[in-house]
Amino acid sequence: MTHNMVSWFEIPVNDMDRAKAFYEAVFNTKIDIQEFGDTLMGWFPFEENKPGAAGTLVKQESYIPSQEGTLVYFNCEDVANEMSRVEAAGGIVIQLKTEISPEHGFMGVFIDTEGNRVALHSNL
Repeated sequence: MTHNMVSWFEIPVNDMDRAKAFYEAVFNTKIDIQEFGDTLMGWFPFEENKPGAAGTLVKQESYIPSQEGTLVYFNCEDVANEMSRVEAAGGIVIQLKTEISPEHGFMGVFIDTEGNRVALHSNL
């Protein structure tokens, strides 16, 4: 295979303003909102020719937030940085920074303001 398997992800939301504020606070970034008919999409920052998948927050009737679905891992410099901002932004920390192994780095898990289970990964 000549590419990574994951190319896109969508995180369901019930309240786009609340979800946008949460993810902007946790990742210290800006999320742009666009409307496509009955669908609102909040675009995570993405740069061409850099590693990693692109994705959005999505508010649409058929998108239902869940803790039981697929687990998305966001890359970060140090899991502890983003995890330290989760609760202040309205989320719930499920698993603090935990070493996976010396070869695979660290991870942490939280529940966002919409009820989705989301993970973080870093090598530090």
